Amino acid sequence: MTDVIAGKLDHACWLHDHIFNCPRCQARIVRFGQVDLALMMLKSQPHSRDLVMKANTSAIGMLKHSLRQAPAAEKLQHFQADGAGHDKYGRHMIPLLKMAACLAVVLILKLGIFSSMENFRREGNSAIGNYYARHLGQEYADDIFHA
Repeated sequence: MTDVIAGKLDHACWLHDHIFNCPRCQARIVRFGQVDLALMMLKSQPHSRDLVMKANTSAIGMLKHSLRQAPAAEKLQHFQADGAGHDKYGRHMIPLLKMAACLAVVLILKLGIFSSMENFRREGNSAIGNYYARHLGQEYADDIFHA
């Protein structure tokens, strides 16, 4: 089992080292990131309901003539996304989301999660300080943690 894991890690390290040293692969990764970012931006912006219809019409235009005339192609050309929920509740969605975010912050503050995180950080620093004091000496621990 460990041989399999070590083999996969060696392969991953080789790939990482190759990409780090190969300008062509670096450019490919950058372009992939740019495409991924552009797709995320497209997904986050509202689109008209007939966008699917336009995309399908363009795609069907690239097919052979016999496939363009198929009944399924005709259905795709006139397909529109269902926007009934967005049309009905679209103007109320943003205020509702803002109110939900505010309620979530208030709930987190009421539950004391932030203070618990601070206590956890303080206890962790104390434990690490005691560890250094035990193994290195108190003066080194004081220099590290109280500087």
